[in-house]
Amino acid sequence: MKNDASRSATLRRRARYELIFLLLIAAVCVIVVLNINIGSVPIPVPEILRILFTRAGDDTQVGIIWGIRLPRMLMAAILGGGLSLSGFLLQTFFANPIAGPFVLGISSGAKMVVAVAMIYFLGIFRTVSSAVLVVAAFIGAMLSTGFILLISRKLKSMSTLLVAGIMIGYICSAVTDFIVTFADDSDIVNLRGWSLGSFSGMSWENVGTAAIIIGVVSVAVFLMSKPIGAYQMGEHYAQSMGVNIRVFRVALIILSSILSACVTAFAGPISFVGIAVPHLIKRAMNTSKPIVVIPASFLGGAVFCMACDLIARTAFAPTDLNISTVTSVFGAPVVIAMMLRQRKER
Repeated sequence: MKNDASRSATLRRRARYELIFLLLIAAVCVIVVLNINIGSVPIPVPEILRILFTRAGDDTQVGIIWGIRLPRMLMAAILGGGLSLSGFLLQTFFANPIAGPFVLGISSGAKMVVAVAMIYFLGIFRTVSSAVLVVAAFIGAMLSTGFILLISRKLKSMSTLLVAGIMIGYICSAVTDFIVTFADDSDIVNLRGWSLGSFSGMSWENVGTAAIIIGVVSVAVFLMSKPIGAYQMGEHYAQSMGVNIRVFRVALIILSSILSACVTAFAGPISFVGIAVPHLIKRAMNTSKPIVVIPASFLGGAVFCMACDLIARTAFAPTDLNISTVTSVFGAPVVIAMMLRQRKER
């Protein structure tokens, strides 16, 4: 009887996982069509399919799909998935569901160093490459993360650590604003648009660079599913399973920083995705198993950011909303509900 009950529970869990993945894939397909179809120039679905598969059709529509909407949509999916994974890794590292790259000030640190790099390179060379932005963002993310780790040794309370992270974020944002104030007018235009967060103006070069970086890191994170699962059970248990805790923790921080840095470099700071999406995925699947949560979180982040970008692009067209404005509207209530639920469980 026990074996039958165990087998039945396993089958129910597997069916639940499969249903969630099917729903996420279906949501991706629907939002892809809506993103390409909806805009100032509506394009019928049959025409969209013809242009996507043959690149034949009206030149204006081909240019809109392949030059504007498709790279922007793909960038939202790639960066959204990467940001969600970054949040999952930080939540694992700090063992707290409210930890995320935006809340801990990591995105703000990346933003600060990217602002410096943009002003320097735009002032001298009048252009700045994607590689420079990613490296600058990674340096900024690691600086903020280093401060957080130093503070974490002194502060044992996670709530106090989160407040410290928020303060670091405010300091980095203040420094960024100070830098922008004394930048040239032409540089300020570029910085303002980027610093507010947006997926607009993405090129295929940006998509390719982001896909390579986030793709490689995401595969590395997935391959770490087993040690992550052991670490979730506690450090002592992970050590008994052969996990080198020091190396593992460093790997978590570096991988999370790369993901967060890549997102910030291309789209600016984006709030709440790294906290809300992993939480919703774990609640929907009723599990924290990394082997299923990691791919589901990536898909969930892609769906969430594509949907938010669609709203940002069309809600008050032709004016684009900042992407963080939309993600905050939908992500902040999730975080508030999460905090209230934690308070009730204590």
